Amino acid sequence: MPAPSLRTALGLALFAALLLLAFIGGRTATRTWSIERAVVPGSAEEPPGIRPADSRLWPLRHGATSTQPPVESETVRTDAGPLETLTAVSQIGPWGILPAAVAIVLCFVFREPVVALAGGVMAGGLVLQRYDIAGDLLVPAIGTPTGATILVLYLWFLGGLSGIWEKTGATRAFAEFVTARFVRGPRTARLTAWILGVLFFQGGTLSTVLVGTAVRPVADRQRISHEETSYIVDSTASPIAVLLPFNAWPIYVQSLIFVLGVPLLATEAGRIGFFFSSIPLFFYAWLAVGFTLLLCFDKLPFISPAFRRAIARARTTGELDAPAAEPLNRAAPPESASAYHASPWEFFVPLLVLVGLSIGTFFALGTPKVLWAFGAALLTALLTSLVRGMRLRDAMDGVSTGLQGVVYGSVVLLLAVAIGSVARETGGAVFLADLLGDSLPVWLLPPALFVLAAVIAFSTGTSWGTFAVTLPLCLPLVWKMGAEAGLDHPVFYLQLGFAAALNGSIFGDQCSPISDTTVLSCVSTGCDLMDHVRTQLVPCLFAGAFACVGWMVLACFA
Repeated sequence: MPAPSLRTALGLALFAALLLLAFIGGRTATRTWSIERAVVPGSAEEPPGIRPADSRLWPLRHGATSTQPPVESETVRTDAGPLETLTAVSQIGPWGILPAAVAIVLCFVFREPVVALAGGVMAGGLVLQRYDIAGDLLVPAIGTPTGATILVLYLWFLGGLSGIWEKTGATRAFAEFVTARFVRGPRTARLTAWILGVLFFQGGTLSTVLVGTAVRPVADRQRISHEETSYIVDSTASPIAVLLPFNAWPIYVQSLIFVLGVPLLATEAGRIGFFFSSIPLFFYAWLAVGFTLLLCFDKLPFISPAFRRAIARARTTGELDAPAAEPLNRAAPPESASAYHASPWEFFVPLLVLVGLSIGTFFALGTPKVLWAFGAALLTALLTSLVRGMRLRDAMDGVSTGLQGVVYGSVVLLLAVAIGSVARETGGAVFLADLLGDSLPVWLLPPALFVLAAVIAFSTGTSWGTFAVTLPLCLPLVWKMGAEAGLDHPVFYLQLGFAAALNGSIFGDQCSPISDTTVLSCVSTGCDLMDHVRTQLVPCLFAGAFACVGWMVLACFA
């Protein structure tokens, strides 16, 4: 039996040391409680809630130690303002960031996301003193609506749709159609990915899945490395969603940005208007999208040597992945059924159904019904193949193979959900937010908020979860500091802080190896997870640095 390599042995020793540290933290940490406040959307016509003075949670506004709150949340109305939800949140000091830190460290040590995420969940269980990891942490996380959605959407619908497209040859037919009419080489192939990323502005997981699945055959044929494709797909997902926010993002974010004493944020309409008026200040999102466009034309100077080697490798040798890469989408594409010739419309029609139903349900119901859209697209693709002559057995064989191709990615996503739940319970994000305090100079606060949100999102792998933690805490701080400094344009300064925190969440989520959009960018494009993380990190860091400089300069004129 061969002996483990030195790297593996050191990694296992580090793994054991981190788990021991988590156990010690769980036995010594002290839990403190505070209140997280969020405005109830559309609460103007709601009946009055209980008064803050009568709230059992209200004493926690100044912090409390070791005592479990009597209730998890309550709804109150302050004066004549909107209804607010008070939620008890806790933290255990620096120990709260250990589970996410363990996952991040192990990702870079082992280059294996399942091991890294599982290690983070185990560390979280030890910190929380819940030693039945499977029963107390994994099963509850997987049994949540988010976990169930991942199983249904990404394992069944996405896997089935990708499989039927590959079996019929619809993706190859699309590639041939686009290549013959538009793609003339690597530049136009990458530009196709960029344009689709802009058009699919629903953002997040929906955009990464759609764009990655659609452009991979085209990009592969033109010798575009999977590192390039995954970077373009990832950088035109969440950044586009906040720049073209005709989706669920403003509705969710506005519920988190109520600030007492700011009339502009007193109503839902005012808060949504505040979001849209702040879009020109979303510097990181603008730069992220712009950098990918520069890459399409080989004009992006801010890339690492590893990224340059990946581009040269793909162009000269046709090797789309590094020699030691382990793509998340491991199954080879199935062969198309014999005597079956696909039409590009077999790709276009289900895609139009998917996008059309997502956008249509958003305007009709106020939120995009992504499950409906993917389910309808899968059914459309299946029926289309049967009508055009494919045998049912062949079609279901394609579905089966497609499911196999995304099983590994689905496991990664479910573990990411579990560690996100653990991170929220340990209160690591709340601890990081409290570190800033109110001692920063006015010009430094916006970039500090960007860094804080980026660290939280990178550690937890979620932008929306980071919004919920940072925005209710940071915006009152921004408003208070602006008022105390006697700024001439306090609302503009508030917009700078809002833009910085929002963009920092997007930056951290995009760069995190445990983020669902990062994982799905790799699943849909066939890229190795850590190769994608390393190659996109440099241009993202440059974009973040330039954005911080912009906010600092504008803060001096607020």
